Amino acid sequence: MEYDAVILAGGAARRLGGADKPGLSVGGRSLLEIVAAAVPDAGRVIVVGPKRSAPRALYVLEEPRGGGPVPALRAGLNEVLAPWVALLAGDMPLLRPAHVAALRGVASGGPAAGAVLVDDGGREQWLAGVWRAGLLREALGGYDGRSLRGLLGPLEPVRVALPGRPWFDCDTMDDLEEAHMNVLSEWTALVCGELGIDPAKVDRDLILDLTKEVAHGVARPAAPLTAYLLGLAQGAGTAPEDAVARLTALAGDWTEATGEKLTGE
Repeated sequence: MEYDAVILAGGAARRLGGADKPGLSVGGRSLLEIVAAAVPDAGRVIVVGPKRSAPRALYVLEEPRGGGPVPALRAGLNEVLAPWVALLAGDMPLLRPAHVAALRGVASGGPAAGAVLVDDGGREQWLAGVWRAGLLREALGGYDGRSLRGLLGPLEPVRVALPGRPWFDCDTMDDLEEAHMNVLSEWTALVCGELGIDPAKVDRDLILDLTKEVAHGVARPAAPLTAYLLGLAQGAGTAPEDAVARLTALAGDWTEATGEKLTGE
């Protein structure tokens, strides 16, 4: 299937205090870069929003500025050349190429206008779908509303549920924190697989609490070093819970302990 991608990356992000939401970082990449990476084989990647240094894309602006998703879709669709288009929000940190590929497969497998993701409550996520570009243009031509649901719902796309919550977006700081924790889960699983460790034996929260205590009570570089030493201790047979308790207490007493050493008391 030949397709282009339109990523909507505007909006005021009021629930994030007006922050540049697509530019927020998760796992070392901006949210917008993560979404763009989910369409690596798109003919064109069209971002509707302010121009950025990354990702490489064609950047356009809607008219009027801040007019909402319908004018933004119209601006992006004007630049689409392929017969299919992936319409995506610019703030979905869990979206991966396999999710978009699954949507493309469903959309192209029948006569429907497209395919759209549904969340775990069965609700359509209108900014996570793949559509026939020509039908979208026809629908936009006769539509003067402001709602994507009002525009796309009557096209009756195939509703697709996929594992991994690819529809998850970041509207609040809690959402952003959840995205960070998901990165940790993915990294933990990857490292465990590489090192032959059973992930069930890794108490991630216990280790994170310890390293946070060490970073605050001792020094930031001491946190990863402590985690490494904890691993050595566990390999030597020390129970991790006991070691963590002792190290946490040691970090809490760090200022007093070093004071005693300096004064010779």
